[in-house]
Amino acid sequence: MVQKKSRSLSIKFLAVTFLAFITVGFHIYLIFTGLMPNLVSRPLHLALVLPWIFLLSQDEDSSKLIKYGGYILLVCGLFSSLYIVFNYSDLEDQYGSLEGSLQYFVALSLLLSVLEMARRAIKLALPLTATIALAYGLWGHYIPGNFGHPEIPMDSFFGTLVIAEGGIFGGLTGVSVNVVAVFVILGAFVGIGEGGNAFMSLSTKIAGRLRGGAAKVSVLASAFFGSISGSASANVASTGAFTIPTMKKLKYPASLAGATEAVASTGGQIMPPLMGAGAFIMAELLGVPYAKIMATAIFPAILFFVTVWIGIDVFAKKYNLLAMDKEDIPKLNLVIKLAPFFLIPFGILLYALIIVGKTPQYSAALAIFASILLLLVNRDWKISFKEFIEKFVDGCITASRQIASIASVIICAGIVIGVLNITGIGVKITSAILYLSNGQLFVALLLTAVACLILGMEVPTTAAYIICVSIAGPTLQEYGLSAIQAHLFVFWFALLSTITPPVCGTVFIASGIAQANWVEVAGKSMKLGIGLYIVPLAFVVNPFLIEPDTNFLYAFLSFIKIALGLGLLSNALVNDKEKTVLRVGLVLLGLIIIFYPFQ
Repeated sequence: MVQKKSRSLSIKFLAVTFLAFITVGFHIYLIFTGLMPNLVSRPLHLALVLPWIFLLSQDEDSSKLIKYGGYILLVCGLFSSLYIVFNYSDLEDQYGSLEGSLQYFVALSLLLSVLEMARRAIKLALPLTATIALAYGLWGHYIPGNFGHPEIPMDSFFGTLVIAEGGIFGGLTGVSVNVVAVFVILGAFVGIGEGGNAFMSLSTKIAGRLRGGAAKVSVLASAFFGSISGSASANVASTGAFTIPTMKKLKYPASLAGATEAVASTGGQIMPPLMGAGAFIMAELLGVPYAKIMATAIFPAILFFVTVWIGIDVFAKKYNLLAMDKEDIPKLNLVIKLAPFFLIPFGILLYALIIVGKTPQYSAALAIFASILLLLVNRDWKISFKEFIEKFVDGCITASRQIASIASVIICAGIVIGVLNITGIGVKITSAILYLSNGQLFVALLLTAVACLILGMEVPTTAAYIICVSIAGPTLQEYGLSAIQAHLFVFWFALLSTITPPVCGTVFIASGIAQANWVEVAGKSMKLGIGLYIVPLAFVVNPFLIEPDTNFLYAFLSFIKIALGLGLLSNALVNDKEKTVLRVGLVLLGLIIIFYPFQ
């Protein structure tokens, strides 16, 4: 009996490994194979990620109906994806209009598969939003007044969403296939090797001896790790497993330990290069080079972490928090030994991307090959082929799971964007925001921020950004914001719900690890993360901040000015032992410094 069980586990492991090799290999192959038709590469992408969600991410508590229903949807989704791959040339000639009952079956299968895939991967909110969008597209012509739309023939509506490039196989899925997946693979191989340990050891060496050292290590480690993971939740779970117990061991209040990690991990999604896949999607939507997005985002991201650092320092004074113990701080020779595990791949990435001018995909591929070669050696720089095979397999499996999770978000969000474009409702909502704001930019910004907060409560940051910017982006540009300002503003505010109640996902995870009351963790998180609320408004008033590539001097001066103002704000919010009058004065002075623009 035991032998049978181990044999079945072995067969399952081999199948998972084979699927992981195919998934990773396909996405790397696309970089070097030249142009592949979109209606081939994108359905194949979907076909590869479906099994990871429906077979390999099973909820043990799910009912038999959900379990076997998932199997049916998996088969239907795979069949329908491959149908499009093998018939793509004929489908292109149909111009997004379905023909025959088989194509209706394909459309329905794909839409249901994508909705259920998203539900299993990221819970109900995004697929529910997509379902409402589909219902609006089908029956919105019954709605009277401005928010109705002309009746859309079903063959055209479903065809545009499924067999053309206007829905689940649209431009967003193209970004998931061609760019996001490649960087996820890079992050997985760097992390599965000694790269993750290298981040942590360097952070500990830099900040461990400082006042409140363990918390500052958390900030640095989350900035480093988050720059490749792109997921706030993954960041909390990985770096938090080390930093939170360390902080508690050093007598940090549990709520502060949890808050520090929640806020620092949130910052990973605004730190280039990955930005939770947002950088690539932003570059695609704006039609600008990826390097431009990195340049635009870097100063605001650093400001966020500077503000968190200052807040932690004030908390450290308040609670008399000491540096880390000497024995917990790695020796310099260990840091030097580990440093190449992330310096080599990231050095190659940045050199190829910025100096040589290669595409993000090609640059990332070179870095991937370097990180795979580094798996051959351990931290003592000794070659181990056995460890290499284990790490390589783990890296492929980890990358494939992450690709599937991100694809679930992006492809489902493509349904919403498709319906917005088909029905024209996005333009109408934009007009409504313009009307409600009554010509006031601040009101338009506030309405956009509230919309991002509400949508981001259960929808991942990337999806919230995609949907919100499609609706509110044109409005903000009507008020004089540049396109990149509007996109970055929306992207930052899509992050609000990670630390802002009632949902605050990173707070819940961190409070669980810290065994602290989540309300207290949320309160401290909002104080530490004040930059998340202020910086987007600051770069609206001080546009030079996001123009270091064209106006470096003014960008740097804006950075210093805003950092000073945020420092005053952070001090006033955290240091509640000071008199109220003084704290109010510091808040007002900080706001004046931040929002007084350079002429």
